[in-house]
Amino acid sequence: MPRRTATMLASTLILIALLCAGVLIKVPYSEMSPGPTVNTLGKVDGAPVLQITGHKTYETSGNLNMTTVRVTGADYHMNLVEAVYGWLGHDSVVVPHDTLYPDGKTEEQSTQENAEEFSQSQESAKVAALTELGIPVSSRVVVSTVIKDSPSQGKLHAGDVIKAVDGAAVKQPEDVAKLVTKHKPGQDVTFTVIPAKTAAAAEKAGKEPEGTEKITITTEKAPKENRAIVGIQAGTDHTFPFEIDIKLADVGGPSAGLMFSLGIVDKLTPGQLTGGKFIAGTGTIDDKGKVGPIGGINMKLVGARNAGARYFLTPDENCKAAASDTPDGLTLVRVKTIDDAKKSLEKIRTGDAAALPSCSTG
Repeated sequence: MPRRTATMLASTLILIALLCAGVLIKVPYSEMSPGPTVNTLGKVDGAPVLQITGHKTYETSGNLNMTTVRVTGADYHMNLVEAVYGWLGHDSVVVPHDTLYPDGKTEEQSTQENAEEFSQSQESAKVAALTELGIPVSSRVVVSTVIKDSPSQGKLHAGDVIKAVDGAAVKQPEDVAKLVTKHKPGQDVTFTVIPAKTAAAAEKAGKEPEGTEKITITTEKAPKENRAIVGIQAGTDHTFPFEIDIKLADVGGPSAGLMFSLGIVDKLTPGQLTGGKFIAGTGTIDDKGKVGPIGGINMKLVGARNAGARYFLTPDENCKAAASDTPDGLTLVRVKTIDDAKKSLEKIRTGDAAALPSCSTG
């Protein structure tokens, strides 16, 4: 066999061996890529994303798109070839597996956590939108979760309204932990609550719940910490003056909060926030309308631009990363609050885009 032919054959065989090894070798990485975007002013499967009943609504136009990121599952392990391809590609990001699934978190656990965060983000979006419009929203501290096999199991229940702990009024969820930890493990703590069923019946009847119960619970020592706990998580339950439903399945996490809140504001006010323009964005939002950072910002920019967006509402803390790799034709708009976002939308609507607060790499 001629030397040249033998060399080519050997090189080919080595290349095939390397490719086979690359396919077989698993690496501890996962991939993030642009996910679908959804217009919060539009419909999904024929049903409006935002459904408001019991209050006058107005026609809207244009797009206020929330954005998502698609990630590989917790049980999926990339091979070396896939990882290299992802590193070289522009429309995906390869990250350590533990970044997406820390502490050995399963895909089921991650999905559940994302669903809970998504639900909470919807509540906060409603509160932020109505507060921005000056529409009162009442709130109360409730038992969000009772931990299995904890001192509270069978005594407190999810939805119970917490009025006081040891006679001290509870106004914020954080108050509960502060009052409980005044005790030493093994001491009793007394909760004054309105049972969940009583509170739900009163809300359905449009009345304030009446009738409290006092429940005594013996605290226990927190795992790895020398402090008293009772095994519950306290949260905030809001009562809205009319019904706001957000209909969107197969989406998780808290990052759609800003866009949901803007969609609600648009539907509840005359005129059109977008002026018919295609605007996308992301960001968590709290009850007071503050916008927080999110993960996967660059993938969301790509997804938004591919969908047709021209402007992207960007959380202040994500601005530097977003500005470092912005798709052509997409203008980044820095936002810190829902009010910032509304003012920027007005500038876009009136053609004053030059005055928009921008993102920079500095």
